[in-house]
This record gives sequence, C-alpha cells and structure tokens, in this order.
Amino acid sequence: MSGLDIFAWIVLIVLIGTVIVIWVFLAMLPGRIAGQRNHPQHEAVNVAGWLGAIALGVFWPLALVWAFYISPGQQLPSSDEEATS
Repeated sequence: MSGLDIFAWIVLIVLIGTVIVIWVFLAMLPGRIAGQRNHPQHEAVNVAGWLGAIALGVFWPLALVWAFYISPGQQLPSSDEEATS
C-alpha cells in the first residue's frame, strides 16, 4: 500500500464518520425541539424522528413539523428558560 492509498482510506473513514454523526444529529432534532418546547407528545415526536431517519428521511419532515405544532393548552417556555437550556 502506498501513502496515497492510506490517505484515501483515512479520508473515507472520516467522511463515513461525519455522515453518521450528521445522521444521528438530524434523527434526534425533532425530539429535542419538542422536549424544549414542552410538547405534550415529545416522546412520540422523538420516535417519529428516529423512524424517519431509519426510513431515510421519508417521515422526518413530518416529525419536525409535529415538533413545532402548538397543542391547545400547551405552555411554551419563556424566553428566559430557552436562553438557559
């Protein structure tokens, strides 16, 4: 193996790791947003976000919209609480 082959493998491993980290972050995003906004169904939004990520993004936009949905009687956090979390 030459030096360029080793460099190519290192670049490939770094790219695969980066894609995995971005995929996990995006899968967690709807659930995290719903939890910060005190959504009454934040666990279901979290599951929908992960299922959307597993399905390669099919249901993920729906989970993201659901995370921002304001349910009747839902108490949104004040701007002071959002700044500290």
